Amino acid sequence: MEQLSPIILFAYNRPEHTQRALEALELNDGAADSILYVFADGAKNVGAEKAVQQVRDVIKREWAFKAVHVTERDRNWGLANNVMDGVGQVMKEHGRAIVLEDDVLFARHTLQYFNEALIRYEKEEQVMHIGGFMYELDRSSLEETFVTRYVASQAWATWSRAWRYFEPNIDQIIAQFNEDKIAAFTFDHTMNFWRTILQQQKGEVDSWAVRWYASVFLKDGLAIEPSQSLIENIGHDGSGVHSGINTMFETSIRSTPITYFPTDLVENPAGYAALRYFFKHRKGNLLQRLYRFAINKLR
Repeated sequence: MEQLSPIILFAYNRPEHTQRALEALELNDGAADSILYVFADGAKNVGAEKAVQQVRDVIKREWAFKAVHVTERDRNWGLANNVMDGVGQVMKEHGRAIVLEDDVLFARHTLQYFNEALIRYEKEEQVMHIGGFMYELDRSSLEETFVTRYVASQAWATWSRAWRYFEPNIDQIIAQFNEDKIAAFTFDHTMNFWRTILQQQKGEVDSWAVRWYASVFLKDGLAIEPSQSLIENIGHDGSGVHSGINTMFETSIRSTPITYFPTDLVENPAGYAALRYFFKHRKGNLLQRLYRFAINKLR
């Protein structure tokens, strides 16, 4: 494929996850001809130093990419700052990028999908985001990919023309919302995106992802997402800094290449309905909720 986009991997203190992510990535068609950028965060405390060094040792192994450029942070930046700075750097040099974290396993055709979508929608200003993850939706009314307002951040791609609208200042984001926009942003109050925005403002979380979703939303931007996930997220096993044990992200993985890309660039009503239904019922019944609560308390 012509015009292969650079890949960005963000890593911290999970060597096994990082190794699996790289192994899955290098099996993709086009990986050997792709440039990989790795931004490895520094240790938050003395206790993390060993695992951080193990991650860096994994990254320094021989990997089957065209080139590997590694940035080892000399202090702990935190995921949000690491992502915002790393994506910004690569965008300035290449104008587009494919992004993943160390807990993401690409299916064999995921890289091909991202590269094709980045080329196909490069000049479509309203398309600001290409996603690779999808929840286990009812796909019966959906094509292989669909247009949505929802920005899935587990594995994704974008262009510098879109990333320039990323707004890191949470107060400026909040100032642009009203009640109608909050309802639209949260799929009619079925998902806790606005709560995360308010937690960001209070300093209770540090999420680049919710700020990116809000930035796209406030520009009336759209995303292309697969109806069946193209990646496996292995980070919701209790090992991550920002994620506990969570079955919400368990999903089937598409094993064949994407062949359909939408040409009608308006939000797909069936996609909206499927996401809204999933968000509304994501917590399951009372027994399922109690089980997740107990598991996370016992971590």
